[in-house]
Amino acid sequence: MKKTTELSEISGRKAVLYARVSSKEQEKEGYSIPAQQKLIREYAAQQGLSIVHEYVDVETAKRTGRPGFAEMVSYFKQDSQKASSAGECRVLLVEKTDRLYRNLKDWVVIDDLDIEIHLVKENVILSADSRSSEKFMHGIKVLMAKNYIDNLSEETSKGMLEKAQQGIWPSFAPFGYLNIATPTGRRIIVPHPHHGPLVKLIFEWYATGDYSIQDINEKLNSQHAVALDGKRLSRSTIHKLLSNPIYNGEFVWDGVTYQGTHEPIVVRDLFDEVQEVLVNNGQNRKTQQKQHFLFQGLITCGHCGCAMVAEIKKGKYVYYHCTQNKGKCGKTYVREEELERQFHASLRAIHLDLDSRECLLAALRESHADKMRYHNQILASLQDEIKRLQHRLDAMYIDHLDGKVDPVFYEKKKREWRREQDALQRKMTRHHNADTSYIDEGVRLLELTQDAVITYKNQNMNEKRSLLKIVHSNSIWKDGTLSTEYRKPFDLLAVTNHDYQQKKVTFQTKSDLCTIWLPSADSNHGHGD
Repeated sequence: MKKTTELSEISGRKAVLYARVSSKEQEKEGYSIPAQQKLIREYAAQQGLSIVHEYVDVETAKRTGRPGFAEMVSYFKQDSQKASSAGECRVLLVEKTDRLYRNLKDWVVIDDLDIEIHLVKENVILSADSRSSEKFMHGIKVLMAKNYIDNLSEETSKGMLEKAQQGIWPSFAPFGYLNIATPTGRRIIVPHPHHGPLVKLIFEWYATGDYSIQDINEKLNSQHAVALDGKRLSRSTIHKLLSNPIYNGEFVWDGVTYQGTHEPIVVRDLFDEVQEVLVNNGQNRKTQQKQHFLFQGLITCGHCGCAMVAEIKKGKYVYYHCTQNKGKCGKTYVREEELERQFHASLRAIHLDLDSRECLLAALRESHADKMRYHNQILASLQDEIKRLQHRLDAMYIDHLDGKVDPVFYEKKKREWRREQDALQRKMTRHHNADTSYIDEGVRLLELTQDAVITYKNQNMNEKRSLLKIVHSNSIWKDGTLSTEYRKPFDLLAVTNHDYQQKKVTFQTKSDLCTIWLPSADSNHGHGD
């Protein structure tokens, strides 16, 4: 290629124009696309160059990459394959070095094209015949341009980190939130009017343990398509959503957890419940299955340990059978009516008569004083720990003001201790709530022991399932018999009532009272045991 260092020597050739801006700030500083295009067009007219193509890139945080640059490179590569002719275009016009390159890779790509580059503002033309000193100086400018880009990226990262440290989510709003600008111009996130309520609904569904992520995916995309505004949430998106702390007011940025200033979509307790379900997901798959049948997911086969599943026969009869995932284990079909009869028997086994229930309730109230002493000790211990952390924060703050503590270390420890305080405060809140529900919970359980069968019969399918889950931890079907394991404290009731019924048979007693729950009249209460 002919060496051309004087602008006046160039005439009558085709050229390509390239312009780029990387941010709105550059536009304000005079680097706008129209300004670059005007300068380059005027230059081309002065030099007798005909611009046949113009490629433009506007890079923002939302739009990364340079499609214009890629198209330009493709054009030059295709043109170079043509036979040499008067119509060949091998000239690139650009404002200056840092408008063309963002990194060293761009430099290598352009250099391999074997084209003539006109850096208009720098009054430089580069070609294969340029002097080594010109190429060297150009290389220095490329490195300077790269350094500028790196610094710009670093400053952007610093700005985002600073926002995170102030509790402001520094990036694009996740699903359920919306980016808005405050009157001061600062961008924050607020709950999306349509997607926000859906996020809360997703958490509430999953927390019950009755819906799998697949179930939620189907319900959302079929029943809430309008609220989704045309979006479709994948299963992986829903899973990430359920584990993202941003929805309860916190967020993780660059590996550090920050307390956000944005409005939470779900409360802390609901978020924590969902995390527990996620943790147990792999250990208890049955809670993630669709629940179309009353006992689906509640019974396992006593022969092989596989789940018992239901199917409808003749359009109306519900039968349960082993999945036989581990191989054939024999005939295990059973009608739903038979299972329900035996579940009724398991509920009757924890029945407590009225007199016994009242005695236990009186004992429960008496024990409340002991419970309160323990409760107050826990609260005092948590409060002392919060105060200890606050003393640390106050002391470190004074050292920070006196310049005795490195600012970065100070911010790190401050965030760490604040998070510990928040966790302790949440524990205190839970203990306070436990205090108010202690007697109520005991009364509810005792009432359940008296009316379990009646309550069960009067409930719908989901309520029946919930009651069985409260009472039983495991149920096994084997050889025509349903064996149930009771949760505490129902296990004690079942064992004691069974023993008493055996004694009724032995001693021919006609009393329906299980006297073991009643207060002793004298020291001979155990006679006959």
